Amino acid sequence: MPTTRRLAAVIAAGALVVSLAACANSERDGGAAGSAGATGGTMVFGAAGAPKNFDPIFNDDGESFRPIRQMYDTLITYKPGTTELAPGLATEWSSSPDGKVWTFKIRQNVKFSDGTALDAAAVCANFDRWFNMSGAAAQSQMIYYGDVFEGFKTNAGDATGEPVYNNCAAQDAGTAVMTLNKYKGAFPAAFGLTAFSISSPTALKQYDADNVSQSGDSFSYPAYATDHPTGTGAFKFASFDKAAGTITLVRNDDYWGEKAKLDKLIFRVIPDENARKQELAAGTIDGYDLPSPADYATLKEGGNQVLIRQPFNVLYMGINTKNNPALKDIRVRQALAYAINRDALVKNKLPEGAEVAKEFMPSTVAGYAGDVQEYPYDPAKAKQLLAEAGASNLTLNFYYPTEVSRPYMPNPTDLFSVIAEDLKQAGITINPVPRPWNGGFKDDVQKAGKHDLHLLGWTGDYNDAGNFVGTFFGREKAEFGAEDPAMYAALAAADAQPDPAAHAAAYEQVNRDIMAKYLPAIPISSSPPAIVVRANIQGLVPSPLTDERFYSVSKS
Repeated sequence: MPTTRRLAAVIAAGALVVSLAACANSERDGGAAGSAGATGGTMVFGAAGAPKNFDPIFNDDGESFRPIRQMYDTLITYKPGTTELAPGLATEWSSSPDGKVWTFKIRQNVKFSDGTALDAAAVCANFDRWFNMSGAAAQSQMIYYGDVFEGFKTNAGDATGEPVYNNCAAQDAGTAVMTLNKYKGAFPAAFGLTAFSISSPTALKQYDADNVSQSGDSFSYPAYATDHPTGTGAFKFASFDKAAGTITLVRNDDYWGEKAKLDKLIFRVIPDENARKQELAAGTIDGYDLPSPADYATLKEGGNQVLIRQPFNVLYMGINTKNNPALKDIRVRQALAYAINRDALVKNKLPEGAEVAKEFMPSTVAGYAGDVQEYPYDPAKAKQLLAEAGASNLTLNFYYPTEVSRPYMPNPTDLFSVIAEDLKQAGITINPVPRPWNGGFKDDVQKAGKHDLHLLGWTGDYNDAGNFVGTFFGREKAEFGAEDPAMYAALAAADAQPDPAAHAAAYEQVNRDIMAKYLPAIPISSSPPAIVVRANIQGLVPSPLTDERFYSVSKS
């Protein structure tokens, strides 16, 4: 088991389950997640947006990850319905006392969907592939890798840091040993990130997986990512009909764990939430994610199951300080915070149980500070700060996404309208810039940095402060504009603390400083998102991480 003091404390807190492979296997092979029900048949799930592609490493959004999670596995996974770690493709894992060497016992008798075998060499080939990835286009799309591993063998894209990864060696077919250049608080939990799913090395080579190209603001992906994703998951890829907006997966009869009950799983892209609701009522789809809170009662009256997740997310209004010089002045950023009536927004536009966010992580995460500077609704204070900063005639380009719903942002257009109106009442002129989620908004905001303001958020991947504030603000990003080395250094120092008390205390201070000294964005809210399925769907376990797996689902 991990031997660092901090990891020992995590185990004691219940966030880590390792080495109890027999227990975990029995749960995966027919435990609580596998509700009894009919086998066979097809489930059609209404997706809010189209996937970017199907190569896990080039993705960071939920609409892409939902089908990816069904086709792939990670070394470490999560106990269904929780944030607790559990064995995945690794049955056990342990670290050296300094947290720099990780040893994984690789699950035996596992095959990729192309029939090739999983072993330690295949695991190492994946980590080596990511580390050695060349070209700015490919590296720029590896957002999770840049956040967690910080750098590549040769940095060419957004990542500018020294790499955390050093090497991975197959000690034998069943043992992979990974060496890092420094301790990283994200591990072991980050080994469970969907972006770090394990692909078939044979398929990666056969379908030219690393050949990502860029033309202007658009990216093109190779055949592996578009037509031949190859993992070890409970389902395998059949087709993606872009014209019809349907992703079709079929049961993987060679899956190592509990076999999927469904024969076929179809994700049908229906961007409009009302259209998804109508399709559910008509019986043409069997479920969809993120129903409008206003529809919960109607959906239940129609005989559907509205499954509520525990909240583990944050919505924020990001501020890009690069394009408009006025935004470099913290008084202007504070004015934006005072101008937004977050209490009214949460009460009127978000589901029951939603809360105003005081900082950029849930209160359940160690490192949350209860005494950060707050910004209650005060339009007069906002106008005063703008005047003091010489920015009373401020005009801002406010980007928001369309054709999508997110766990923290059920209706982006509605939320934008409310926030924009609040800003206008403080004397700020807003230029609305709606952009489609994929192939528009995300690239404009996260890559090109075209915006002044934007709406975005985050559902936590695992229970660590670094997964929230470290992901947002740990390095320079186009999303937030100008470089802030002091903030990056403070976050790096907090992440490097192996002692659990010191780790939490350091992040608490970082959170205080983010809200008082830096304010790179405005935290808005945290929400309990729902997922709705028809009465004849059994076995779907809602996850606070939105990490639902469909192998346990049956349809009667």
